[in-house]
Amino acid sequence: MARTNQHPMAPDDETPVFVISVAAQLAGMHAQTLRQYDRLGLVSPSRTQGGGRRYSGRDVSLLREVQRLSQEGVSLAGIQRILELEDQVEALQSRVKELVAEVEAARSTLEEARSGDRVFAAGPRGDVVAVRPGQRPKRTFASQALVVWRPGGR
Repeated sequence: MARTNQHPMAPDDETPVFVISVAAQLAGMHAQTLRQYDRLGLVSPSRTQGGGRRYSGRDVSLLREVQRLSQEGVSLAGIQRILELEDQVEALQSRVKELVAEVEAARSTLEEARSGDRVFAAGPRGDVVAVRPGQRPKRTFASQALVVWRPGGR
Protein backbone atom coordinates (compact mmCIF):
# COMPACT_ATOMS: atom_id res chain seq x y z
CA MET A 1 0.00 0.00 0.00
CA ALA A 2 1.40 3.40 -0.94
CA ARG A 3 2.26 5.74 1.86
CA THR A 4 1.73 9.43 1.30
CA ASN A 5 3.08 12.07 3.66
CA GLN A 6 3.73 9.53 6.40
CA HIS A 7 6.75 9.06 8.53
CA PRO A 8 8.86 6.17 7.12
CA MET A 9 8.48 4.23 10.38
CA ALA A 10 4.71 4.85 10.71
CA PRO A 11 2.64 1.66 10.66
CA ASP A 12 0.58 0.98 7.57
CA ASP A 13 -2.88 -0.56 7.47
CA GLU A 14 -1.43 -4.08 7.58
CA THR A 15 0.84 -3.66 10.61
CA PRO A 16 -0.58 -5.44 13.70
CA VAL A 17 -0.34 -2.82 16.45
CA PHE A 18 -3.58 -2.87 18.47
CA VAL A 19 -4.11 -5.09 21.50
CA ILE A 20 -7.55 -6.66 21.77
CA SER A 21 -8.96 -4.03 24.13
CA VAL A 22 -7.97 -1.16 21.82
CA ALA A 23 -9.20 -2.99 18.72
CA ALA A 24 -12.52 -3.71 20.44
CA GLN A 25 -12.87 -0.05 21.37
CA LEU A 26 -12.01 1.11 17.83
CA ALA A 27 -14.52 -1.33 16.36
CA GLY A 28 -17.19 -0.50 18.92
CA MET A 29 -17.41 -4.07 20.22
CA HIS A 30 -16.71 -6.06 23.33
CA ALA A 31 -13.34 -7.87 23.51
CA GLN A 32 -15.17 -11.18 23.98
CA THR A 33 -16.87 -10.65 20.61
CA LEU A 34 -13.44 -10.27 18.98
CA ARG A 35 -12.32 -13.52 20.61
CA GLN A 36 -15.43 -15.26 19.23
CA TYR A 37 -14.81 -13.89 15.73
CA ASP A 38 -11.22 -15.12 15.98
CA ARG A 39 -12.38 -18.62 16.99
CA LEU A 40 -14.85 -18.67 14.08
CA GLY A 41 -12.18 -17.43 11.66
CA LEU A 42 -14.05 -14.26 10.72
CA VAL A 43 -11.24 -11.92 11.75
CA SER A 44 -7.93 -13.59 12.59
CA PRO A 45 -5.41 -11.18 14.09
CA SER A 46 -1.67 -11.72 14.29
CA ARG A 47 -0.24 -13.25 17.44
CA THR A 48 2.70 -12.21 19.58
CA GLN A 49 5.27 -14.77 20.75
CA GLY A 50 3.32 -14.98 24.00
CA GLY A 51 0.06 -15.68 22.14
CA GLY A 52 -1.52 -12.24 22.54
CA ARG A 53 -3.68 -10.94 19.71
CA ARG A 54 -2.51 -7.94 17.71
CA TYR A 55 -4.94 -6.26 15.33
CA SER A 56 -4.05 -4.13 12.31
CA GLY A 57 -6.00 -1.21 10.91
CA ARG A 58 -7.28 -3.58 8.23
CA ASP A 59 -8.49 -5.99 10.94
CA VAL A 60 -10.37 -3.17 12.67
CA SER A 61 -12.02 -2.20 9.37
CA LEU A 62 -12.99 -5.83 8.86
CA LEU A 63 -14.47 -5.97 12.38
CA ARG A 64 -16.57 -2.92 11.57
CA GLU A 65 -17.77 -4.59 8.35
CA VAL A 66 -18.71 -7.76 10.28
CA GLN A 67 -20.61 -5.61 12.78
CA ARG A 68 -22.44 -3.77 9.99
CA LEU A 69 -23.48 -7.00 8.27
CA SER A 70 -24.55 -8.50 11.60
CA GLN A 71 -26.71 -5.46 12.34
CA GLU A 72 -28.33 -5.89 8.92
CA GLY A 73 -29.41 -9.37 9.99
CA VAL A 74 -26.80 -11.49 8.23
CA SER A 75 -25.86 -14.60 10.20
CA LEU A 76 -22.23 -15.23 11.19
CA ALA A 77 -22.07 -18.11 8.67
CA GLY A 78 -23.41 -15.73 6.01
CA ILE A 79 -20.87 -13.10 6.98
CA GLN A 80 -18.08 -15.66 6.74
CA ARG A 81 -19.22 -16.64 3.24
CA ILE A 82 -19.47 -12.99 2.17
CA LEU A 83 -15.91 -12.34 3.40
CA GLU A 84 -14.64 -15.45 1.60
CA LEU A 85 -16.30 -14.35 -1.64
CA GLU A 86 -14.91 -10.82 -1.29
CA ASP A 87 -11.42 -12.31 -0.85
CA GLN A 88 -11.95 -14.44 -3.98
CA VAL A 89 -13.11 -11.41 -5.96
CA GLU A 90 -10.06 -9.44 -4.81
CA ALA A 91 -7.71 -12.29 -5.77
CA LEU A 92 -9.40 -12.67 -9.17
CA GLN A 93 -9.22 -8.93 -9.84
CA SER A 94 -5.52 -9.01 -9.00
CA ARG A 95 -5.00 -11.97 -11.36
CA VAL A 96 -6.93 -10.19 -14.13
CA LYS A 97 -4.62 -7.18 -13.75
CA GLU A 98 -1.59 -9.50 -14.03
CA LEU A 99 -3.01 -11.17 -17.14
CA VAL A 100 -3.89 -7.83 -18.75
CA ALA A 101 -0.30 -6.67 -18.17
CA GLU A 102 1.00 -9.90 -19.74
CA VAL A 103 -1.28 -9.51 -22.76
CA GLU A 104 -0.23 -5.87 -23.20
CA ALA A 105 3.44 -6.88 -23.01
CA ALA A 106 2.87 -9.63 -25.58
CA ARG A 107 1.02 -7.23 -27.88
CA SER A 108 3.78 -4.69 -27.53
CA THR A 109 6.38 -7.31 -28.40
CA LEU A 110 4.32 -8.47 -31.38
CA GLU A 111 3.83 -4.90 -32.61
CA GLU A 112 7.56 -4.26 -32.32
CA ALA A 113 8.26 -7.41 -34.32
CA ARG A 114 5.70 -6.43 -36.96
CA SER A 115 6.86 -2.82 -37.16
CA GLY A 116 10.22 -4.02 -38.41
CA ASP A 117 8.70 -6.00 -41.29
CA ARG A 118 11.19 -8.54 -42.40
CA VAL A 119 12.01 -8.66 -46.07
CA PHE A 120 13.64 -11.64 -47.72
CA ALA A 121 15.27 -11.98 -51.10
CA ALA A 122 16.88 -14.69 -53.17
CA GLY A 123 20.63 -14.75 -52.68
CA PRO A 124 23.21 -15.35 -55.43
CA ARG A 125 22.94 -19.15 -55.07
CA GLY A 126 19.15 -19.20 -54.77
CA ASP A 127 19.22 -19.19 -50.98
CA VAL A 128 16.91 -16.93 -48.97
CA VAL A 129 18.56 -13.93 -47.34
CA ALA A 130 17.06 -11.28 -45.06
CA VAL A 131 17.40 -7.65 -46.05
CA ARG A 132 16.19 -4.44 -44.43
CA PRO A 133 13.03 -2.83 -45.82
CA GLY A 134 13.97 -0.65 -48.77
CA GLN A 135 17.35 -2.35 -49.18
CA ARG A 136 18.26 -4.51 -52.16
CA PRO A 137 20.42 -7.57 -51.89
CA LYS A 138 23.89 -7.43 -53.41
CA ARG A 139 23.58 -8.23 -57.09
CA THR A 140 25.79 -10.78 -58.66
CA PHE A 141 24.08 -10.73 -62.02
CA ALA A 142 21.46 -8.47 -63.62
CA SER A 143 18.60 -10.98 -63.90
CA GLN A 144 18.16 -11.46 -60.15
CA ALA A 145 14.59 -10.84 -58.88
CA LEU A 146 13.63 -9.42 -55.52
CA VAL A 147 11.10 -11.53 -53.60
CA VAL A 148 9.22 -9.93 -50.71
CA TRP A 149 7.53 -11.95 -47.95
CA ARG A 150 5.84 -10.55 -44.90
CA PRO A 151 4.44 -12.56 -41.98
CA GLY A 152 0.66 -12.70 -41.91
CA GLY A 153 0.32 -12.08 -45.65
CA ARG A 154 0.32 -8.28 -45.38
